[in-house]
Amino acid sequence: MTHPDTALFLLMTAGPSPAPWLLPIASAIADGGAWLCAALMGWAAWRQPHDRGYLLAALAMAGVASFLAHALADRIGLPRPFMLGLAPAHIAHGPSPAMPSTHATVMFFIALALAARPSLRRWAPAAALLALATGWARIYAGVHFPSDIAAGLVLALAMQGLFMALQCLATQRVAPAFARIQQGARPTQGRVP
Repeated sequence: MTHPDTALFLLMTAGPSPAPWLLPIASAIADGGAWLCAALMGWAAWRQPHDRGYLLAALAMAGVASFLAHALADRIGLPRPFMLGLAPAHIAHGPSPAMPSTHATVMFFIALALAARPSLRRWAPAAALLALATGWARIYAGVHFPSDIAAGLVLALAMQGLFMALQCLATQRVAPAFARIQQGARPTQGRVP
């Protein structure tokens, strides 16, 4: 089976003879980039306490994005480069379908969610850089094609659009309805039992 971007992958991957100084760096980023992104979200939550609800909602949506990326990858069924014998896998990885990349989907979504909130925007470039570096590292390590990473970015954009639509719905419909319910449940002041 020929992948649509095999030639680009072969230019970017470590292949059978990786640079001895670069492979450990790429492997660490490929395995740890998502944890750094999670730590960045934690740091943002610590520094911006009033945004914790938003960050928690973004984290929940990132979980939905992860689930959806896995489901789409299973449905699309494109193999990973090492499964096709194009390059060895330089990090431990099972033979699961690869497109879209779950790492790219979740990490780009987090960067977009941070960028969408003015008070959190300063952390968005770091999150985007982490997403790009992790995408590159996973290509270099032989577990993703470039198009897997690009598909993850496209899915992240779609998930961010959905996240923003849900926020609008919550702000315009759910919050006012909840406020009306709360007002109806409050005892009237000055009423004698």
